[in-house]
Amino acid sequence: MHAQVDPLEGVWQGYDGEWLHVSRQLVALAEAIPAEKFAWRPAPGVRSTSEVFMHIALANFYLLSVTGPKMPADMTSNDLEKTVTAKPEVINWLKRSLDAVKSAHAGVQPADLPRKVKVNKVDATVEGMYLRIIVHANEHMGQLVAYARMNGIVPPWSEGAGK
Repeated sequence: MHAQVDPLEGVWQGYDGEWLHVSRQLVALAEAIPAEKFAWRPAPGVRSTSEVFMHIALANFYLLSVTGPKMPADMTSNDLEKTVTAKPEVINWLKRSLDAVKSAHAGVQPADLPRKVKVNKVDATVEGMYLRIIVHANEHMGQLVAYARMNGIVPPWSEGAGK
């Protein structure tokens, strides 16, 4: 006989805590970066600070929509990453996307996790999409920490570390 495995154990046991952690860090970093640095980019052709934050927000909504929730009604343009650049607007989009993932994940049932979905013509699962969302957010968190440090901004959670 095989033991029943609860799909919400293991990786899923820690998802909400990890999502809360990366969400708090993303918002804290966005708030710590001065508005004039939202247009900064490390080199021509590389995403600016605001574009990276918007990329995270838009990707959260898109990847989440693959699992079922609808895209926001005001996500009407493919150019939002480049046209939404003001710090308050960027932070609003970011917070909305982080909250959307948190709320949607709270409603996921164990039976939903292995459900097959398609993303960019590739087979995936609901479980895989949620993992992609959190990995993607953390990937770009690292990028934004590098951006901040290149501009002399210390991430708020590391202020005072090592003293």
